[in-house]
Amino acid sequence: MSKEKLVYFNDPQRLTQLIGANISVIVAGRRTGKTDSIAAPFLLRNVQRMIGSTGGIVVPTYKHGLTNTIPGLLAALKRWGYIKDVHYVIGKQPPRGFRRPIIEPASYEHVITFYNGSCAIIISQDRPGLSNSLTLSWLLIDEAKFIDYNRLKEETLPANGGIKTHFGMHSFNHSILILSDMPQTKKGSWFLHYKDKMDTELIDTIKALVYEIWCYKRQLSEMKRSGKPITKWYIDKLKEMDKHLNQLRSVAVYYKEYSSIENLQLLGENYIKQMKRDLTPLTFQTSILCQRIGIRKDGFYSSMREKHKYVDSDFDYLDSLGWDYNPEAMDSRADRDCNPDLPLCVGMDYNANINWIVCAQPKDRRLNILKSFFTKFERKMPECIDDFCLYYQHHRRKVVVYYYDATALGSNYAVNEKDFHFVVKERFERNGWEVIDVYLGAPMKHSEKYLLINQGFAGRNTLMPFFNRQNNDDLLLAIQAAGVYRGSLGFKKNKSGEKDPETEENLLEHRTDGTDAFDTVYIGCEKFPQDDFTTISMNGVG
Repeated sequence: MSKEKLVYFNDPQRLTQLIGANISVIVAGRRTGKTDSIAAPFLLRNVQRMIGSTGGIVVPTYKHGLTNTIPGLLAALKRWGYIKDVHYVIGKQPPRGFRRPIIEPASYEHVITFYNGSCAIIISQDRPGLSNSLTLSWLLIDEAKFIDYNRLKEETLPANGGIKTHFGMHSFNHSILILSDMPQTKKGSWFLHYKDKMDTELIDTIKALVYEIWCYKRQLSEMKRSGKPITKWYIDKLKEMDKHLNQLRSVAVYYKEYSSIENLQLLGENYIKQMKRDLTPLTFQTSILCQRIGIRKDGFYSSMREKHKYVDSDFDYLDSLGWDYNPEAMDSRADRDCNPDLPLCVGMDYNANINWIVCAQPKDRRLNILKSFFTKFERKMPECIDDFCLYYQHHRRKVVVYYYDATALGSNYAVNEKDFHFVVKERFERNGWEVIDVYLGAPMKHSEKYLLINQGFAGRNTLMPFFNRQNNDDLLLAIQAAGVYRGSLGFKKNKSGEKDPETEENLLEHRTDGTDAFDTVYIGCEKFPQDDFTTISMNGVG
């Protein structure tokens, strides 16, 4: 006989499970165990208690689901004792011995099927039509800040009608779990309105009833242990309380944000005070207080909008990988926006503690920011270039247009006795790439750069920058957070935090270093276009 295993749940995990609201929205930062002990228990409860049901796991993109959400969920299932190809299969027909879902999917290509016939369809929003004709009994929505709410509302939420004849008695039929960290944009904030839909008195009533049932069950256990008879009256009373709890849960909306203040008893007041002293106001606002920010209207990139982000995956290649893919195979072949027959343009930023490469390709009047790379601490610029070359190892035309200014000449505090320009060119060539080095001269003044780049975002230059959202998460956070101040010579980017020690709440990759690499590649492509790319007029976009 196997021994019971004690499992620790923190407050967000425990309360979400115990309240069991029909709609739960959890907004929390990294390392709060959202996947392992909130998403996985939600999925397993529905799979086991609604046998033969079909649920939906909604992810913003197929690539994100393949690389983040699904691996995290499968790892959590393993920790909960569920073995792949024994208790469930993914992406293929269920084997003999598995029960079939009540409503079988048209294809099992994007389906997790469990031994009892329950299944979960992986719905990626960048693949239109995956929600069509589905009948779902629950939804798990991951990385909600990246979800297109209009598409969710039009395509997926209507499918969450469930099979009432089978599961109508369950409070979690048609249930929805929404998980995210704090959004940085208005478009990504669609789920925050659930806070207004939560009835706090109802949630408090559920908490009280859960506790009352727990006390009653403990009383029954003591009666059983002492040999006292448990009559039908006791059983009926427990059933009545369970029925009442089920009714309350079926109409409940639970919304919770978790900031460091929630853990004040554990962290201590001095920790919060120290963080307020040490962190920038913006970092304290987002990382400690868990408050929403957007693209700064008073920031250095004030003309950047949500429309400047895009997703463009090669589904044929991603499908060929399968769900058991080798992570090393996730390279530029998955990026449909990358033209493998044209050179890659790069801008860089060189520092002792963090080094950046931002990669771009002009296309018509767009400058697509394909991907960004950074290395930290002991891994310097040569290793960053190696990462770049590994990711683009299947790029057919191995030519890189290296834009650099005077900061790359005559100095080197990140690699060896040679200057940055020499080291960069030598490392690319060692990896088998041809380098077209384009010198930009002295660094552009901040006031000129501010005007040029914001005109680019506004469509007044030859090229308008667009960011592949999946490949530039940290760069986008840094750009959205970059501040500006008015100096004696005009607007300047606020780079005051670059030399501060790194903390969990103030990561190097979210500071302005990466934005300088973006500035360089944009200035280079806009001001020094190369013959390999189409030269276009200066009349603006569209």
